[in-house]
Amino acid sequence: MAELHVELVAADRKVWSGEASLVVARTSSGDIGVMPGHQPLLGVLKPGPVTIRTTGESGGGTVVAAVHGGFISFADNKLSLLAEIAELSEEIDVQRAERALERAKSEADAAAERRAEIRLRAALASAH
Repeated sequence: MAELHVELVAADRKVWSGEASLVVARTSSGDIGVMPGHQPLLGVLKPGPVTIRTTGESGGGTVVAAVHGGFISFADNKLSLLAEIAELSEEIDVQRAERALERAKSEADAAAERRAEIRLRAALASAH
């Protein structure tokens, strides 16, 4: 099975690195799926969940991350996701994110509300 090497990096740390068969991310042009052999790509990441279908010796799995802006680049079966902020779903405290969402709604803070919604979607997506 063909694989692509994926690096998900936030401004402050390397979030995830490994082999994958498919990565789905939201760009300024819409949602995109990248598989091995994809055409070279450079785009702007929009806030949203990123889903990585992993491969490896133990079989495939799924990694989900909440990404808040950045860039996506693909060439030579290497995909780089360079995010302003990125959190793996298992790093997200669902109750804390729910409280942040409620607080943002009560304060009418649309940007904070959007960030909290993305974090919740990423956390809940990996629970399924």
